[in-house]
Formats: sequence, C-alpha cells, structure tokens
Amino acid sequence: MNIIIYGTKKCNDTKKAQRFFNERNIPFHFRDLSEKELAKGEFDNISSKIPIEELIDKDGKQYKKRGLEFMVFNVEEELLEDALLIKTPIVRNGNNFTLGNESDIWKEWIKNN
Repeated sequence: MNIIIYGTKKCNDTKKAQRFFNERNIPFHFRDLSEKELAKGEFDNISSKIPIEELIDKDGKQYKKRGLEFMVFNVEEELLEDALLIKTPIVRNGNNFTLGNESDIWKEWIKNN
C-alpha cells in the first residue's frame, strides 16, 4: 500500500485518518495543505476520481472567511489558489481516492492488499 493523506494538522477528520493507519501499522505520507498546496497534476489526479464540486469545503472557515458563498467563481481555480478550501482528508492509495472519513473503504484496501 502506498498511502498519502492530504489534510491539515488542525482537521479532526485528518487526525482520525492518521490514527486509523497508525493503529494498523500502515505507513503513510502526510501532506499538510496549510504548508504546501496541491500541484496541478496532483489536483487533476484527485479531481479525476472525486468531482470538483465535492472537493470544495462549503462549510469550512476559509470558504466563509473569503465570502465565497456570495460570489460566482471557478471552483478549480479557487482550489488551486487556496488549498485550505479543500475538504479534508483526501486519502490516496495508488489510483484510489477517498474524501472525508471513509474507514470502511480503507479497511477494504487493507483486506485486498
């Protein structure tokens, strides 16, 4: 398994994802989106599996802080410019991606590995 967790250190769901893999002794790489934004290629890989509209965190602080609920904007451009708008965690296992806390899917990945 080649697990990458995209999230932030303050996100509770990201912490749950990290704990899930730690408890099962499965190594993972953590990408803190508050420190390094997604590259266009990474974003394209993710958005090929998860619809762009689902990636934006409309309930998040950053969305409200920027007043995006009152604006018309290109979702892809905003997500590439400001990674803190992305709903987290995004967990990647090879070409498979999950958004949010999807422990049932992660268990299937482990079982099928």
